[in-house]
Amino acid sequence: MNATPLIDYLLQFGTLNSRQIELIGSLVTHKQVPAGDYFLKAGQTSREVGFITEGICRVCYYDQEGNEITRYFLDEGHFVVDIQGFNLGIPSGEYIQAVTDGELLILSKAATEELSKTLLIWDELISKITAKAMAEKVTRVSWMMPMDATARYRYFLEHFPNLANRVPLQFIASYIGVTKSSLSRLRRELNSRD
Repeated sequence: MNATPLIDYLLQFGTLNSRQIELIGSLVTHKQVPAGDYFLKAGQTSREVGFITEGICRVCYYDQEGNEITRYFLDEGHFVVDIQGFNLGIPSGEYIQAVTDGELLILSKAATEELSKTLLIWDELISKITAKAMAEKVTRVSWMMPMDATARYRYFLEHFPNLANRVPLQFIASYIGVTKSSLSRLRRELNSRD
């Protein structure tokens, strides 16, 4: 199992020696998630952490009217997990779905517990990674609030250019808070101005 992308990511947050790297690599499994499949469904308890090496996932939920709302997207080099559910053993309120075919490196709950007991640095690494992920999550969700639909779409194109051509229109529409037909109209208007 090639855990190199995960190890390289972890090394951004602290130092690991070769034995620690070997231990982490020995606990990693590989999972393919086809487009449309769920890594986690609402109501399930998260029992694994995924690190995306290829593909895009989205975090979504259903509002009271039954509308599907995309909260944010995660691409290569990001973890996918319902961290609260994973840590506390409670069911998730959200879905994590593969938007494209995906490949993930997986650490099970048992693996993370073993790493926490065995590696003194593990909890510190996870704390730093979690803080970074939370800051990114707030940024991803809060930037859109004061903007109109056109500005939200422009912002999405500017700040997430690697997602724009890889994510289906209905998911982008859900993310920026418009219908798919409104987004199609917006795209036509912006393209005609360019």
